[in-house]
Amino acid sequence: MRQALQESVELAKIAEKLGYKRYWVAEHHNAGRFAGTAPEILIGQIAANTQTIRVGSGGVMLPHYAAFKVAETFSLLNSFYPDRISLGLGRAPGSDQSTAVALAYPRMPIDPQHFPRQVSDVLGFLTGTLPESHPFAQVQSQPGPVPESIPEVWLLGSSDYSAQLAGVMGLPFSFAEFFGFTGGHGPQVADLYRERFHPSEYLEQPRINVSVQVICAESKERAEFIATSRNLSRLDSLQGDRKPLPSPEEASQVKLHRVEEEHLAKYTQHVIQGDSEEVKLGIMDAAKRYSTRDINIVTNCYYFEDRVRSYELIAEAFDLANSNN
Repeated sequence: MRQALQESVELAKIAEKLGYKRYWVAEHHNAGRFAGTAPEILIGQIAANTQTIRVGSGGVMLPHYAAFKVAETFSLLNSFYPDRISLGLGRAPGSDQSTAVALAYPRMPIDPQHFPRQVSDVLGFLTGTLPESHPFAQVQSQPGPVPESIPEVWLLGSSDYSAQLAGVMGLPFSFAEFFGFTGGHGPQVADLYRERFHPSEYLEQPRINVSVQVICAESKERAEFIATSRNLSRLDSLQGDRKPLPSPEEASQVKLHRVEEEHLAKYTQHVIQGDSEEVKLGIMDAAKRYSTRDINIVTNCYYFEDRVRSYELIAEAFDLANSNN
């Protein structure tokens, strides 16, 4: 895990040099294949080791926490790194139910139905604009908003729930196509977000990005080999196995059953992988389907060198170093 965390910081430094504009870290608990248990701490480490790239959470699983604590944490990060911090909020547990209970123990977990109120409270604490009727209107989050700046707040989701909430609240929305089975309805969710959008003090026009699963390599065959780690890990997770990602050498030797092959065929339907040209076309297609140029890239692979090379090839394909977008 220590190595994975160090590599996350190193990858952010590389991504900044390559021309990427954003670097988000996720929140997962009790998961051997993910090291991101505390995104706010990792964000601070990444921001401290970079200069310009925007760093954020993709995301903080808000039902685990008090809105006041989240607001103070990200207000503090924003004080250190003004205009570089993003706060992505999600309502999923980022874990199994037993782990979610452990995160709240000895209290009971917060019911996800309170998510809209929690989001509203986070915004109120960040901006110091809770209504006078609010029970904590006199409670001020510290250190408070940097003049004319609060963390950039996004709602994250893979269904229409958060999309509609983001639209009604006038917040940007990030859709998780990288989950694997969400790409089929994703463009419709994006359209619904735009339909429900109401301008707010945070955002005048709808703003959406989509996170896609991508592996880019020197050849299609190499990309497929690297992807065997991710694919086998997916099958392991369905059986409740939380062990770390297997190496592609190990994963490529596993004989899959027909049912497993059929599952992976559906799971990888919207995965983007191959050489530079194939991946560029795939990313451009995703941008077209969602009517946005704002794309997040998720690359799950065993070797750090393969992950770095994937980002390098994509940056070269899109000439990110010389792009202002």
